[in-house]
Amino acid sequence: MKLPSLILASASPRRAELLGYLGVDFTVIPSAAEETADGHLTPEEICLLNAYRKARAVAKEHPDRLVLGADTIVCLGTTVFGKPASLAAARRTLNALQGVAHSVITGMCLIQWDSHRERVFCETTQVSFRELSAGQINRYLAAIDPLDKAGAYAIQDHGEMIVEQVSGSFTNVVGLPLGRLREELESWSAK
Repeated sequence: MKLPSLILASASPRRAELLGYLGVDFTVIPSAAEETADGHLTPEEICLLNAYRKARAVAKEHPDRLVLGADTIVCLGTTVFGKPASLAAARRTLNALQGVAHSVITGMCLIQWDSHRERVFCETTQVSFRELSAGQINRYLAAIDPLDKAGAYAIQDHGEMIVEQVSGSFTNVVGLPLGRLREELESWSAK
């Protein structure tokens, strides 16, 4: 792939690690853009808008570089579960998700300001949780830090304690759907 110099507009170490698996050179410059959770938008629209805002904020400062912004949300129907504000909120989130399938959606945006090119897209993965007792939820929360994770969980950190099945991209649940992102970057470099 022949790409312009790439910036990952995210402070997430998980996203940086995943992007590294694609073998592309990149720099991390976290975006200062505020995330929105506007209730008038669909879950897909929310994560696409947040990804766009993050990428755009960094692209304006580095107009000759290709910028990747991303936002991952967890939702059950139209209810969006963001990063919990407390352990009690994390407990309520996991209790709501236990025993059912939910969606993990990652919105992504590629922008190169100077060339006036941009591409926004998203990937959805279905995740089913096991039936969980209060004790199982508490043990999981003691094993991870849920406060910086959408949906109060990280599938790569003791996910086997709570997850029954994943349908779709596993790396999407971690924070970047690598198969889809590779396709989009190859398409970008082909133009």
